Amino acid sequence: MEITNLTAQSMAKKIQAKEISPVEVVQSHLNRIKRLNPKLNLFITVFEEQAIEEAKAAEKELMNIGTRGPLHGVPIALKDLTSVAGRRTTFGSPLFKDHIPQSEPTIVKRIRNAGAIIIGKTNTPEFGHKGTTDNLLVGPTKNPWDPSRTAGGSSGGSAAAVASKCVPLAEGSDGGGSIRIPSSLNGIIGHKPTFGRVPFDSSPFNRFGTTQPFVHYGPMARSTGDAALLLSVMEGYQPTDPYSVPVPEENLLEEMKLGVKGKRFAFTENFGLYPFEQEILGPLEEAISLLRDHGAIVENIPFQLGMKLEELISFFNKMWYAGLATAYGSLYDRFPSQFSLSVSRMIESGRQLSAIELRETEMKRTIIWNTLQQELDRYDAILSPVVGVTAFSHQIEGPDTINGKAAAPISDWMMTQLYNCTGHPAISIPVGKARSGLPVGLQAATGKFNDTLLFRIAYTLEQEKGFESPMI
Repeated sequence: MEITNLTAQSMAKKIQAKEISPVEVVQSHLNRIKRLNPKLNLFITVFEEQAIEEAKAAEKELMNIGTRGPLHGVPIALKDLTSVAGRRTTFGSPLFKDHIPQSEPTIVKRIRNAGAIIIGKTNTPEFGHKGTTDNLLVGPTKNPWDPSRTAGGSSGGSAAAVASKCVPLAEGSDGGGSIRIPSSLNGIIGHKPTFGRVPFDSSPFNRFGTTQPFVHYGPMARSTGDAALLLSVMEGYQPTDPYSVPVPEENLLEEMKLGVKGKRFAFTENFGLYPFEQEILGPLEEAISLLRDHGAIVENIPFQLGMKLEELISFFNKMWYAGLATAYGSLYDRFPSQFSLSVSRMIESGRQLSAIELRETEMKRTIIWNTLQQELDRYDAILSPVVGVTAFSHQIEGPDTINGKAAAPISDWMMTQLYNCTGHPAISIPVGKARSGLPVGLQAATGKFNDTLLFRIAYTLEQEKGFESPMI
């Protein structure tokens, strides 16, 4: 079997058994990146020389000492919002095109300590500010299922790199759906953990205060087991993150196999808010039928959030714009020409907000929390689409009409923001393709610290259907 077809777990086992070498593994992925990156624009920076040197060191370590950790010799890609000490990290911004950070967040240290080899930094929109991936540095990331389409964002490079088998694993970050959106559009697993389960430090958004959306690091992979393995490496209490929490004692890789029998799930097509294309429903309904076949009780519910979509997007944007203005406002004052028009407008909008307006967003978030919690008191998880559309042209930020209804291109097609308002864990699970041949993702969310149930749902569906990859 081609090495790049293997799961991360299989690679790790074969490396440990000395059936394949870390050098072979890394080189095979670098070769694939060389072939596909010019076509798909997955990476901002590829660490070819460093990755080969690290692979040689990993091979020597394996022969003389043994494996360093569960990802020994396995290549991984990191989103270019995540700093790596001594390696180019641009944040998708021309202002940082030559930036070499001297520090890195806890998750990067943990990934290194697990033996993984960081093969490159994936494409992201400037400062991760939107749900599609393009920037003034390298342009748009394209979807491997159809390169005329978007890979989504803001972890679009990570999602497309995993889907195209340029890496078995990638890290993403999610402040409004940025892991789940591209995972859905590219047909992979993408998990936004319970807020605090994975430490989020060394970031401009790592600040006290709750007016910003909950931002999370999380795993992206082609299999449920691989995503669970990467989560197990990244998670755990870290005092440098003021919101970090201890992880429940569990063996996620085993407990994800426990199935869904007897679990009660609620399904909503759109939370009573979002427009959606009818073609996404077929794969979702098939997935729900499979969950029922495995003993789950799934009920369609009329979801009543207590606010209109425009109201939700308006207050969510206020939090997001205030966060950007706080994190990057001083740089914007010094180098305004280095910022894109869209980010400039967001920063300027954030600066216009009053303290009262920001406190009002807390009241709106309380409404969302209470509504979600009311359903989670009755059901074990809430199921829904991740997005209301399949992948659209990479030349636009989103459709302006959905199913014949007017839509705001930058926001109305993504059904993800609710869980960034509350910190609940949520996952995107590939459930097949629409009539267009493009992937559809099922979003599942549950109560805090019950991430294991999301992996049980994903594993159940994977055992029934498998997860497809594009022929590219």
